[in-house]
Amino acid sequence: MEELDPDNLGYIELYNLETLLLQVPSQSDISPSSENKRALSKMLSQKLIPTKERNPLKRFARDIKYFFLENWKRIWVLTLWISICIALFTWKFLQYKRRAVFEVLGSCVSVAKGSAETLKFNMALILLPVCRNTITWLRTNSKLGSVVPFDDNINFHKVIAFGIAIGVGLHAISHLACDFPRLLHAKYVEYEPVKKFFGDERPDNYWWFVKGTDGWTGVTMVVLMVIAYALAQSWFRRNRTSLPKTLKRLTGFNAFWYSHHLFVIVYVLLIVHSYFIYLSKKWYEKTTWMYLAVPTILYACERLIRLFRSGSKAVTILKVAVYPGNVLSLYMSKPKGFKYRSGQYIYVNCSDVSPFQWHPFSITSASGDEFLSIHIRTLGDWTSQLKCLFSKVCQPPSTSQSGLFTADLVQANNITRFPRLLIDGPYGAPAQDYRNYDVLLLVGLGIGATPLISILKDVLNNIKNHKSIEEGTSHNVNRSNTKRAYFYWVTREQGSLEWFSEVMNEVAEYDSEGIIELHNYCTSVYEEGDARSALITMLQSLHHAKNGIDIVSGTRVRTHFARPDWRSVFKHVAVNHINQRVGVFYCGKSCIIGELKGLRPRFL
Repeated sequence: MEELDPDNLGYIELYNLETLLLQVPSQSDISPSSENKRALSKMLSQKLIPTKERNPLKRFARDIKYFFLENWKRIWVLTLWISICIALFTWKFLQYKRRAVFEVLGSCVSVAKGSAETLKFNMALILLPVCRNTITWLRTNSKLGSVVPFDDNINFHKVIAFGIAIGVGLHAISHLACDFPRLLHAKYVEYEPVKKFFGDERPDNYWWFVKGTDGWTGVTMVVLMVIAYALAQSWFRRNRTSLPKTLKRLTGFNAFWYSHHLFVIVYVLLIVHSYFIYLSKKWYEKTTWMYLAVPTILYACERLIRLFRSGSKAVTILKVAVYPGNVLSLYMSKPKGFKYRSGQYIYVNCSDVSPFQWHPFSITSASGDEFLSIHIRTLGDWTSQLKCLFSKVCQPPSTSQSGLFTADLVQANNITRFPRLLIDGPYGAPAQDYRNYDVLLLVGLGIGATPLISILKDVLNNIKNHKSIEEGTSHNVNRSNTKRAYFYWVTREQGSLEWFSEVMNEVAEYDSEGIIELHNYCTSVYEEGDARSALITMLQSLHHAKNGIDIVSGTRVRTHFARPDWRSVFKHVAVNHINQRVGVFYCGKSCIIGELKGLRPRFL
């Protein structure tokens, strides 16, 4: 403003405003400096913009190479799992093909028994990916993480569930549509070899099979599995279906959670079902318990550990804030002996909402902070009820506070008590491995920024610790390979920028060497350079130049408009960090994952 009004007249001429509006906003944040232009030109010709391969075979081979480099851990695990399932099915199929019962029931019995064998294996295996404590311990204290994709445990759990669905279908159809009709219509001479399994008199109707122990247990298991599998689908779990209100109440996360715990009944019925099967009379032929013994004991121990550990980890709520965009932030005391790494997550239970449900949330505080914090976006019934409970003890914030409503421990003592929270964890996540990289490129969409904020705080604490060591006030050495961090936060709503305003200002205040580079993007405004956003861009530039505060976010970090040019972002990082190990961490919706994955092998 001083440049436009050098004589301090208190106003500016129209031509000054016109000149300012026609100026292209500076993109110096992501443009290379003059000293890097030579390096940029060199890298552009070498690797940044590779020429399109004309030969389709070479192009296909390159894509296959990138695919295997990205997914080789998943590929070998899935290959091993499929191979085991095929081997078990084949073994059991051939075994029953050589038995006398095959002459009566044909290939149907071999298919039914082969699929049953894969079901035993998968019903045991499906418990292992949800043993969270075991997985966290293995990825933290062993080198198995270099070959086993522990981060895909839930996806593998879903794949096994799909395999179980196929096995149940084959087993049930083979019995109901093939085995039973052939047995009901078998001649007495044909029935003679199977008398010892089904009795002296041949069954004469379907009810004979259903009323038996193995019949009604099998039907009950199928019904319970169908309910649990259907309610676990995203369109039911996230209430995306257009059902009548009476039926919609039966969907949502609560329905998913409770229906999933029907597995206890299913496993009991599975043991009973396997004990009373017709064609295996000797105890060592009834192998279901052999498959299930170790996984069920391990899972039971997991649940007991969670139960005892969570009971001793009640936390004290220190501060609560409700932000625009339906976000609730909770600041809690650290339980005694609670240690975690930035990027990990915890499970939270609130008995006032539900005494049984536990929900995972990323930790937004750094490992060196004296408190524990999480930010919760209200997207479902449980989170909505939790926000409603805490909103009752909140008041409008003072001028020095952010958020729509806030409350701290002192206010709560004067009004009412906070709801009681229990936590369980911490548990491992991909973001916790950030210290293995020299440079970090952190990309968060909306509430997906939560684990990345924890990483930023940890990098900031390392900066503070380094300064304290130089000043002689501290001797704690925190080992970390990270020398530079780039944070890109993309959100649609302006109010969302308040969620982590304190962190943004703290980084701007302490990071005098520019180790952390922050970029906020608000996508609800037209891109910079567009005439429709020229006025707000002008006001933003003037206010930031004069006061050092961004008028959009209210922080010291400049807010950009529209979506980032990810190619320019990757180019900027690649030019400034040649021959350095760069880690790209993303959290948010899956809409840009494909673009980021495509750019990473080309630039970094």
